[in-house]
Amino acid sequence: MFDPAPAYPYPDAHGPDEKPAPHALLAPVLGFLGTWHGRGEGEYPTLDGDFVYAQDVTFSHDGRPFLHYEARAWLLDADGAPLRPSARESGWWRLQPDGRVEALITQPTGIAEIAVGHAADGTVDLATCDVARTPTAKEVEATRRRYTLTDDGTLTFVHDLAAVGRPLQHHLSAHLSRKP
Repeated sequence: MFDPAPAYPYPDAHGPDEKPAPHALLAPVLGFLGTWHGRGEGEYPTLDGDFVYAQDVTFSHDGRPFLHYEARAWLLDADGAPLRPSARESGWWRLQPDGRVEALITQPTGIAEIAVGHAADGTVDLATCDVARTPTAKEVEATRRRYTLTDDGTLTFVHDLAAVGRPLQHHLSAHLSRKP
């Protein structure tokens, strides 16, 4: 009998030892696989003061030379309690033979970024080459994102932003630990 809704037969792997085996082109980013959690700080001239946030970031793959990326953040109050949802993103990092990375990152606020960069020595550095916006989305001209695996197993994240007429400048930074 025909099953009208079979289960998706190709699960994502969140670790380098899980099946499916990672594609060889993912070698420079294998250390990123998994879910990371931590806190960060943010600022921007158009915002009302600095802020503290928590963030979960997940990297997975399905055996092809693509890394699936998903990030969720929420603002924290002075006591570290959640205030409200903040940023949310999803996308794909496409790894190339020379360590080059092409990234597609979308946000529910109506922004889609295409970024290019390089992965090597536990660091991925991405800069936008194009930004698409829905008609009502905030004006974003450029971003730069840097993800670094430190010797102590921390994933650091730094995000620079050029938006609403402001030049490229620091916006976010976070320190994330791998979730078990």
